Amino acid sequence: MSEYITNEVNRLRTESGITQEDFAAHVTVSRQTIIAIEKGHYTPSVLLAIKIAQFFKMPVEKIFKISYDKKRS
Repeated sequence: MSEYITNEVNRLRTESGITQEDFAAHVTVSRQTIIAIEKGHYTPSVLLAIKIAQFFKMPVEKIFKISYDKKRS
C-alpha cells in the first residue's frame, strides 16, 4: 500500500479569489511551485506547508492529508 499527500490548495486558493501568481508571492515561491502543489506533483516542505496554512488561517492537516492507494507504487 502506498502513502501519498493530497491537498486542498487549489480549492482554497480559488475560493479565496487569489491568483496563483499572487498566492506564490505571498508564500515566497514561484508560480510553477504553486501549480505543481495544486496538481499533486510536488509535496511542499514543512516550512512551506505552514506558510500555506497560515495564509488560509487553517491547520496544516486540514489542507494536506495522507492518502493510501493499494494500486499506486
